[in-house]
Amino acid sequence: MKLVIGGCAQGKLTYVLHKYRLGEDAVWDGCLPASGEVCGKTVVIHQFHLWVRRRLLENGRPEEEILEFLKECPDCVLISDEIGNGIVPIDAGEREYRERTGRILIRLAEQAEEVERVICGIGQKIK
Repeated sequence: MKLVIGGCAQGKLTYVLHKYRLGEDAVWDGCLPASGEVCGKTVVIHQFHLWVRRRLLENGRPEEEILEFLKECPDCVLISDEIGNGIVPIDAGEREYRERTGRILIRLAEQAEEVERVICGIGQKIK
């Protein structure tokens, strides 16, 4: 698994598609494919942070769900916005979303083969 992070509108998806020579058909936007739907293929989970938000709102278990997905689809690329910078939200739910997403990304970065940060469409290798 590879993890790509960066600010909003920094060219992360374009960077990933070009780097790994993938087409738009490899992209899952803000969701995870169903079990068995992409076996043996490289998939791109774009806007991973929005998937986490949705799972939290649905009382899901995103920490466990993403790890289960990675067992079935270890060759994926996860793309997430950096959401923990800036003003701390007043809303407790927003703070929890940021905190849990950050902790999930830390765990994913530990497991990732490669971690990159994209700024202005340029990838910066972190790991």
